[in-house]
Amino acid sequence: MKSLTLSAVGLALALASGTVVASECPADMKKIDAALATNPSLDMAQKEKVKALRASGEQLHKSGKHGESVAALREAMEILGVK
Repeated sequence: MKSLTLSAVGLALALASGTVVASECPADMKKIDAALATNPSLDMAQKEKVKALRASGEQLHKSGKHGESVAALREAMEILGVK
C-alpha cells in the first residue's frame, strides 16, 4: 500500500512538472518572436539558427516533447540575449 501511495505521488508530481514545462514553450516562443521583430543585430547565420531553433521548439512542443522544446527555445533565446 505504501509503495502504491508513493507511486501515485510520484506520478502526480511528474504530471504537474510536465504541465509547467509545457506552458513555458509558448511563452518562450513569444519572447523569441518579439526579439526577432526588433531586428536584432545578429549576423545572417545567427538569425537563421534562431529561426530554426524556434521552429524546432514549436514542433517539439506540438509533439509533446516539452523538455526538448524548452532546450531548443532557450538556446535561441541565448543567441538573442533574451531572458
